[in-house]
Amino acid sequence: MNDSPPAPDSQRNSRYVLSLGCPDGPGIITLITSFITELGGSIVEAGYHADADSGWFFTRQAFRSESEPFDTEALRLRTADLAAKLGPETEWALHDSSVRRKAVVLVSKEGHCLHDLLGRAASGELPATIEAVIGNHPDLASMAQAHGVPFHHVVFPQDPAERGPAFEHVRKLADEYEPDTVVLARFMQVLPPELSEHWAGQAINIHHSFLPSFVGARPYHQAFARGVKLIGASCHYVTAELDAGPIIEQGVIRINHADKVHDMVRQGRDIERLVLARGLRWHLEGRVLVHGHKTIVFA
Repeated sequence: MNDSPPAPDSQRNSRYVLSLGCPDGPGIITLITSFITELGGSIVEAGYHADADSGWFFTRQAFRSESEPFDTEALRLRTADLAAKLGPETEWALHDSSVRRKAVVLVSKEGHCLHDLLGRAASGELPATIEAVIGNHPDLASMAQAHGVPFHHVVFPQDPAERGPAFEHVRKLADEYEPDTVVLARFMQVLPPELSEHWAGQAINIHHSFLPSFVGARPYHQAFARGVKLIGASCHYVTAELDAGPIIEQGVIRINHADKVHDMVRQGRDIERLVLARGLRWHLEGRVLVHGHKTIVFA
């Protein structure tokens, strides 16, 4: 499901988003704001955070260019020069938010998160088009196709040791769409380390527990066995370590002693939808900066 091609840069009121982290020091904000001013840009949104423990400075700058249209790639080269002035450790990302971003969604059998994302994308609430859905079961094909989104079914062998070719097929299918993000929307497969690395900082997952509690499979069953009073969901980046990637967003729902596992699953679906939608939106809008095992979220 594709939007019309974006207009050329010279015909758009471009709004750029710069996310940047660097070792803290004097004069950083002045350098960044002067850089944007020299480009003919005007800042429309700005967020700052100085982390005393790590000694790092983080910022997200959204700025509009009206007086001097320029090519996005040329702007990236100029931003690289700015980063060099801030130090060799500087990490940054820049995108033109007037260009709609692209997502590919990986699923299994549970459809509540996919249904929510498809609806948000169709209504324009999600700042991305869902280019394709890839499932290791065919159950959700009709849901994707009802929204005009291609569905690809990849068969996974029962033996985990034999799933390498299936994961490679998933990678090739997803990469053909050149997505800005790959969303694991209750995709009940553990990505192999090489695929986690390939999509590092790009793949996000919704896990149906309040991490770091109850990692892995059947977290609602684990929570029920422990008699917890709060259940939750966590949206996080995918890393080689299971359910241990940097956390973007979390939420919880209170339960009580009368709730059974099926009650927890039903209630948990509500918070899973919301947490994934928030985390994905913040990621797409360049509001999330990753530093080590932690995130800074300018929400």
